[in-house]
Formats: sequence, C-alpha cells, structure tokens
Amino acid sequence: MAIVATNLKRGQCIKYEGERGVVLGLEHRTPGKGNALIAATIRSFNTGKTKTIRFASNEKVDIVETDRQKLEFSYAEPGTYHFMDMQTFETTGLDEGFIGDAKDFLTEGQEVEVLFIEGSPVSLDLPSSVELEITESSEGIKGDTANNPTKPATLSTGLVVQVPLFVKQGDRIKISTEDASYIGRA
Repeated sequence: MAIVATNLKRGQCIKYEGERGVVLGLEHRTPGKGNALIAATIRSFNTGKTKTIRFASNEKVDIVETDRQKLEFSYAEPGTYHFMDMQTFETTGLDEGFIGDAKDFLTEGQEVEVLFIEGSPVSLDLPSSVELEITESSEGIKGDTANNPTKPATLSTGLVVQVPLFVKQGDRIKISTEDASYIGRA
C-alpha cells in the first residue's frame, strides 16, 4: 500500500531506499523556492541506525504491513526466549540475539510489546521501568553518607546495578529499562 508523503505519521513502518524502517519524526519544510518537502526521521530495522530522508510532498511512500502484539514472557532456554499471546495462548520463540539487552529486565509473567513486520519480529518494547528483586548485595558502611554513595547489587535477572546504601538483599526495587538505573524501592 502506498500513501502520499504528506499523510505519513509517527510510528508507521515504511519501505525506503530498499530498506524497511519506522518513522520516528516528521517535519514539513517549505523552502523559499521550489516545492514543499517532508523530512522524515527513520530508524532502519536492518541496521538500527537513524537517518533523515526527504520526500517531495506529492511523492508516494510504501507502507509496510505491521502487527503489534502484547506478549507475556513465559520462560527462557539456551538461545531462545518464549513468549505467549494471552488471547490465543500461542507460544512464540524469539532468538536470544534478537532479545539483546532486554533479557536483563525480563521476568516471568511480564508483558512486552513485539512489533512484527510481514510476520517477522523486528522490535521488542519493554515498559519504561520494571520491578526486580535484589539477590545479592553487600552491607552499607554505617556513617558513609557523603556525596550520595552507592554500592553494586545483583538483581534476580543477573543484572548488576548501583543502588543506595540503605537498600538490602531481598528488597524489590524499580529499575529504568532505558539506562538500567535505580529509580526507587518498589
């Protein structure tokens, strides 16, 4: 399906220059001379890189068929992470390479959104923060409160993060999935 470039919207998936990508941002530009342009910021699914593509306002752009599914993480086995569709109860196995660093935030029963393009998974979106349990952490030194000190803590997924001294082993904490930083106690 093709649409005119002026009808593009953020979040749409398109084919451009032989690649497929998602539109992250749009800017309508009208130069002093000539026709109007649409500058689209696009992230490629093949390379993961972002670039700006210019389309003439009357140019046709190919839209790619997409499907966003909310899936629940079930379990992991070496090389594969299994997710279940809560509507159909079908299980989908995703390759460990595709999951990448998201594995540090996945817990059993957690919902994620997976974008499928033409039947193939291309991106996995986590919530902005997750709650994880601290499985290992050293005791804070009493009286060491200068300059907001932190200590390393190992979480239930194996991720090691810096936490304040008052946080103890067994506590549940909130972690940002953007930069793996401590947000607060759960």
